[in-house]
Amino acid sequence: MSPAASKNGHFPLTLSVKLKYVKLGYHYLVTNSVYLLLIPLAAVILTNLSTANLLLDLCTKNSAILTVTSISLALIATVHVMRSPRKVYLLDFACYKPFPGNLCSKEVHMRVSSATGRFTAESLDFQRKILERSGYGQKMHAPAGLMATPPDQSMAAAREETEAAMFGAIDDLLDKSRVEAREIGVLVVNSSLFNPTPSLSAAIVNHYKLRGNVLSFNLGGMGCSAGLIAVDLAKHLLQVHPHTYALVVSTENICRNWYLGNHRPMLVSNCLFRVGASAILLTNRRSERRRSKYQLLHTVRTHKGADDRSYRCVFQEEDQHNIVGVSLSKDLMAIAGEALKTNITTLGPFVLPMSEQLLFLATLVARKVFQVKKMEPYIPDFKMAFEHFCIHAGGRSVLDEVEKRLGLREWHMEASRMTLYRFGNTSSSSLWYELAYSEAKGRVRRGDRVWQIGFGSGFKCNSAVWCALRDVGLEEKNPWDGEIDEFPVRVPRVAPIVY
Repeated sequence: MSPAASKNGHFPLTLSVKLKYVKLGYHYLVTNSVYLLLIPLAAVILTNLSTANLLLDLCTKNSAILTVTSISLALIATVHVMRSPRKVYLLDFACYKPFPGNLCSKEVHMRVSSATGRFTAESLDFQRKILERSGYGQKMHAPAGLMATPPDQSMAAAREETEAAMFGAIDDLLDKSRVEAREIGVLVVNSSLFNPTPSLSAAIVNHYKLRGNVLSFNLGGMGCSAGLIAVDLAKHLLQVHPHTYALVVSTENICRNWYLGNHRPMLVSNCLFRVGASAILLTNRRSERRRSKYQLLHTVRTHKGADDRSYRCVFQEEDQHNIVGVSLSKDLMAIAGEALKTNITTLGPFVLPMSEQLLFLATLVARKVFQVKKMEPYIPDFKMAFEHFCIHAGGRSVLDEVEKRLGLREWHMEASRMTLYRFGNTSSSSLWYELAYSEAKGRVRRGDRVWQIGFGSGFKCNSAVWCALRDVGLEEKNPWDGEIDEFPVRVPRVAPIVY
C-alpha cells in the first residue's frame, strides 16, 4: 500500500479533486435551479386553483371571449412557426480515402524533394526537422503528379488530383445517403488555392448532371476554415429554399501549389498539406430527420482581417526569385489564439450552461469593475457543453494551442491528433475525418453535442455545433474502416527520418 494511503486503506482526496466535486455540485445546482423554483410555484398555483376555475367558467359562459382568445392563440402560434428558422439536418457525409499507391511516408517526401534538385541542403534539412516534429505517421497521401519524376505540376495534373478527391467523396456520399444527384438543389464547393475555369462547382455539375436550376457556389482563397463557411452559407440558403438538399464539398489542391523555392516561411506548407476531401449532405426536409445523423444548432464566424498582422499571417506571394508560395508568419499561433478567444466569446452564451456563464461574468466584473488585478480571467469549461471536439488538424502546434486554451484532456484531442497522424493536414476537410474517427470508435450517442473549430487565412476562426440525432457507429465507406482498431497510437515528440 502506498504511504499516502490512510490506515483504513482509502486514499485522501487531493485539493484539485475536492474542487472538482465542489464545481460539479455547483453546476448541478445552477442547472436544476429552474426545477427547484417550480416547486413553490406549483404550490401557489394549487392554492389559487379555485380562482383559475372561476375564470374558466367565465370564458365558457361567454362564447365571444372564448372565440377571441382561441383565434389570438392560433395567430400567435402561426406567427411563431412562420418566423422560426428551418431546422437543418446533416443526412450523411463521406471522406475521400486515396488508393494505397499514393501513400507518401516522411522518407518518401524527403526523397521526392531531394530528387527535384530545386532545394538547397539547408532547405532540405529544414523540411526534415519540421516533418520529424510534425506528429505525422507514415500512411499519408500525396498526389500522383508530385510523386512523378520530375514532378508534374501542370493544370491537367491538378485537375486530375482535385476531381479524383471530390468525385471519390461524392460517390461514397450519394451511395450511403441513397439520394439522387438531380435532387440536389444547392451546391457549395470550397478550395482555397486551386480555382480553375470552369469552376470546381461546374465540374461537379457536369460530372453528376445536376439539374439546370441548381444554386452553385465556388469559394476560393478562404483557407482551411472555408469548410465551415460553406456549411454556414448552405444553412442560410436552406432557410429560403424549402424542401431541398444542399451538397457541401471541401478540398484543397497540393500538386499545383507545391513550393519549389528556398524561402523558409514558404517551405512549411510543403511539409503540412496532404490529399483529402469531404462531401456532406444537408437538408431542411422534416421527413429526413429520422434518417439524419446530426442537426445543425449553431454556426459562428470570426474574421480578424481588419488587423494587418492577422491579414498577412498566411499570405500567398512570390519570393525573391519570383517563385509563388504561401508564407506562414511566426505570429500565426498567437493570432490563431486571439481569433479563437473572440469566437468562443460569441459562441459561449449559446452553448455554455448557466453555471459557467455566471462564473465568467463574476470574474469579469471583479477584474473590470472592482479592479482585482491578481484575478486571472476565467476560461469557461467547454467540456460541460460538448461531448466531442473536432479541431482543425492544421499541425501539432495548432492542436497544442487549442488544447491549452480550452483546458482539454487527451481523450478530447484524440480524434484530431489521430487524424493529423494518419491523414496529415487535409485543409478544411480534416474536421470530417475527425468526426468519422469518433463515429468509427462508436463514441457518438444520441443527444451528444459536437463542436467543430476551423482556422484559416484572413485570419478566420469559425465554429459549427451539431447535435447527434441517433447513435452512430462504424459504417461502410468510413475512411477509418479496416484500421480503426490500430488507433490511438503514441505519437513521439520527435520521430527521426533517415532517407
